[in-house]
Amino acid sequence: MQNRALRADLLMLLTAMIWGSVFVAQTRGMEHVGPFLYSGARFLLATLVLLPLFFWRPGGRDSAAPPIQPASRGLWFGGLLMGVVLALGINLQQVGLQFTSVTNSGFITGLYVIMVPLIGLLVGQRTGLGTWLGASLAVVGMFLLSVGENFQVASGDWLQLAGAVVWGVHVLMIGSLARRHDPLRLAVLQFAACGVISLLLALVFEEITLPALLGAGPAILYGALIGVAIGFTLQVIAQRDALASHAAVIFSLEAVFAALAGAWFLDEMLQARGYVGCGLMFAGMLVAQLWPRRVAV
Repeated sequence: MQNRALRADLLMLLTAMIWGSVFVAQTRGMEHVGPFLYSGARFLLATLVLLPLFFWRPGGRDSAAPPIQPASRGLWFGGLLMGVVLALGINLQQVGLQFTSVTNSGFITGLYVIMVPLIGLLVGQRTGLGTWLGASLAVVGMFLLSVGENFQVASGDWLQLAGAVVWGVHVLMIGSLARRHDPLRLAVLQFAACGVISLLLALVFEEITLPALLGAGPAILYGALIGVAIGFTLQVIAQRDALASHAAVIFSLEAVFAALAGAWFLDEMLQARGYVGCGLMFAGMLVAQLWPRRVAV
């Protein structure tokens, strides 16, 4: 059990690194196509790449492993519902990136580490002092990071904050469903649903041209193969052996990797108050999860 937990932690850390780097690809891709088309293209491409896994079983032809079972209604419903939530979260993030920086987006998205236990209140989970302290630190940090000289929060920051709530729901859903269903099949279903929803939004709200798609091709490929096919699939697999709150702490490190990627590839710079805000947000994320809890007897 301990080895499985360590394996899950390492996979989630790798996932956070991947997600942080994908913020750059998301920004680059939108230099050529709209946010919905970028999301739809990369999730549908990832679905095609991973589709064989939906019908795959380990062991090969001569294996004693039982034949793969037909997808149950629970698997279909859970995977498609996850895809709807994923589509909402990823498109809030994608649209928000048009109006804020990669650094801001990464850190504000990371607030879902606070959202996970807060949303848990709605299903009867008790929340201790550490969560409230962590939430307070994170809110102050977001203010310092996001509020400009004229004391205005960028519209993109509000979209990222709304997305953080959605990501909190998504993490809790995966933590529950991945223990009851095949995580690889869940991943494929959610990617397909997210891709179709995003593409439909692109057809309604955006102009789609072949030259634009070709221009965004490298960013779409990176976002699809690395960010989705590897990153989001690792998330589903890892969360099968991890607590949702523990997963949220590790996944929140994507904010750090997003800031590093923004500095290295996009020459984004933060003022001193921005670094203080990032520090407070990161401290809030950790305090919310690591504050000692009273053991029930």
